[in-house]
Amino acid sequence: MISHDMSKQLLIRGGSIVTGEGITQQDILIEGERIVSVGQGLAAEAPRARQVEAGGLLILPGLIDVHVHLREPGGEHKEDFYTGTCAALAGGVTTVLAMPNTNPPVINRRTLKEALRRADAKAVCDYGLYVGATEDNAEEAARLGEAIALKMYMGSSTGNLLVDRFSGQIAHFKTYPKDRILAVHAEDEEAVRHYASGGVRRPPICAALGVARAITLAEQTGRRLHLCHVSTAYELALIRDARQRGAQITCEVTPHHLFLSTEDERRLGDLARVNPPLRGAEDVAALWEGLGEVDMIATDHAPHTLEEKHSAVPPSGMPGLETMLPLLLTAVHEGRLSLPDVVRLTATGPARAFRLAHKGAIAPGYDADLTLVDFDAEWVIDNSSLYTRCGWSPFAGRTVRGRVVRVYLRGRLAFEEGRVRAAPGSGRTVRLGQAQI
Repeated sequence: MISHDMSKQLLIRGGSIVTGEGITQQDILIEGERIVSVGQGLAAEAPRARQVEAGGLLILPGLIDVHVHLREPGGEHKEDFYTGTCAALAGGVTTVLAMPNTNPPVINRRTLKEALRRADAKAVCDYGLYVGATEDNAEEAARLGEAIALKMYMGSSTGNLLVDRFSGQIAHFKTYPKDRILAVHAEDEEAVRHYASGGVRRPPICAALGVARAITLAEQTGRRLHLCHVSTAYELALIRDARQRGAQITCEVTPHHLFLSTEDERRLGDLARVNPPLRGAEDVAALWEGLGEVDMIATDHAPHTLEEKHSAVPPSGMPGLETMLPLLLTAVHEGRLSLPDVVRLTATGPARAFRLAHKGAIAPGYDADLTLVDFDAEWVIDNSSLYTRCGWSPFAGRTVRGRVVRVYLRGRLAFEEGRVRAAPGSGRTVRLGQAQI
C-alpha cells in the first residue's frame, strides 16, 4: 500500500532485489532521484517516507537498451520519441539509446540538436542519441559531445547511412574520441550485394567478413569497438580471439536472434525480415551457449507498419522493446539462464560498456530506476496491448511467464499495471561517466 505522506523519501519494502551476483530480500530507500540506502528494516531509518509494499515481486535495475530505432524525425507514422519510450517503459526499460538512421539522419550538429529537442519534449524514459557516420563527417562527428556514441553502418540497412569504403571507415576509427563507443553494423557490403544479385539475403559470411574488418580496424587504431546484433557462431569466435589478444570489444545479441530462427521466418514471412537475417538452429544454439561472453542483449527495436511489411518491397526490422524482458524471464523459468544473467545482460553490462553515469545497478548513489516484476505471471503476448505505434510483434500469440508490474524512473512512478504514468518530456538525456559497477 502507498501512504499519503508527502515526504521526499520513498521506501520500497519487501521485494526480492536481483543483481548480477544474486537475489536478496531487501528494502530500497530513495530520496529525490537517487537510491540512498539498500538493506533490511529500513522503515526505522526513514519513518516518514512514503512506503510501497513489493512483497512477492522481483526488483530489477531499470533495463538499458542500447539499440533502438525510434523513427523520429521522418518516420513518425510508425514510431516517435513518445510512443517508443512508452513501449520501453511497458517492457521494463528505463534508458534507451536511439540510432541515427532517421530522415534526415543525425549526422551533424544541426540534426543532432533537432533530434535532442524532439526527444526532450516527448520521451518518457531516459535516452541517449547516436551520431551517424558518413564517408566525410569524421571530424564533425568527433566534436559532438552531446552524442552518446557513434554508429557506423559498414553494411547497408534502413535509411541511407553507409560507410563501406576503407577511407571513410579508417577516418572514423582514428578520429572518434577513444573514451566513447564506436558501434558498428558489421556486414560486408560487397558480399551483401554479391549474394543479393543471386537472390540470397545476407548469409553468415557477410557478417563474418564485416566483423573481421571492424575488429582489425579497432586493433590497428587502439580504440573501443561495439559490435551490434551478433548473430552467428563465427562472429563469436572472432570476438573471442580478438579479446584474447587484448582488443577492447563489446558485443550485443538481440532477442529475435535468440528466440526466432529460419524456421520462424518461413512461418512469419516478411514480418521476420531483419538485418542481419534470422539464423539457423546451429547459430541460435551457439548464441545461447555463448551468452556468458556476450556483454548485453539489445532489442534492435525497429518498427515498421504492417502495410509496409506486407508491401512489394518490405523493409527490414521488427519491434522488440515490450517483449525482451518477458521472453528472458520465460527463459529463466525454462532453465536456459538465470535471473542474475538477465540483470547482467540488460542493465549492468550496457551501463558498464557505454559508461552511463548512475545507471545499471540498485545501489546507493545510483538513479532510482527500478523494474518490479511478477515473475510467475503467465500471459499471452497480444498485439492489441502494445504501446509501439506499429502495433504488432513477431512474438504475438506466444505464452510467456513474467510480467512488468511497476517501473520507477529516477524515483518517480512511470508505469503501473499496464498504464504509462510518466508525462511526455519527463525523460532526460543520459550522461557519460566512469564505470561504477
